[in-house]
Amino acid sequence: MQTAIFGGGCFWCTEAVFQSLQGVKKVVSGYMGGELKHPTYMEISNGDTGHAEVIQIDFDETQISFTELLLIFFKTHNPTLLNRQDSDRGIQYRSVVFYDTQEQKRETEKMITDLTRDNIFDKPIITELSPVSEFYDAEDYHQNYFSKNHEKPYCSFVIQPKLDKFVQEFKDKIKPELLGD
Repeated sequence: MQTAIFGGGCFWCTEAVFQSLQGVKKVVSGYMGGELKHPTYMEISNGDTGHAEVIQIDFDETQISFTELLLIFFKTHNPTLLNRQDSDRGIQYRSVVFYDTQEQKRETEKMITDLTRDNIFDKPIITELSPVSEFYDAEDYHQNYFSKNHEKPYCSFVIQPKLDKFVQEFKDKIKPELLGD
């Protein structure tokens, strides 16, 4: 098992995408990158603790690689926006990869170089690349948010369209039981 930690805006959105992937065994929403010990959602929401909303992904590298996870990460959020995604604003919504090994750092740098070379985005990628620091689980009500709350407006109008777009591009990576017919 390997671990990847990504921040791509609201963790509700990123969690829903990565939970659906073959080879992903567990996704936990949480906070990383700040100074405050054991922060709460209310504390990080002010944007002054330095934490990012992140997901911690446990994955089986024989089924999905870190590089594949990176590509999905970059293509399911906008890595050219500073401290925001969609209507979410603040440092806690920054685009960030927290690397656990030098290999993860190199793979992330290569992915950014390749995406830039291929002009995948119309602006420069500004994703932060930082070493892993203390990970703090988000409160229970944030875990599995989309699956527990899919009828709520945020899920219907923000998360579901992202999932629909994700399915179109990465259908071959999704757990078969989630595809239905």
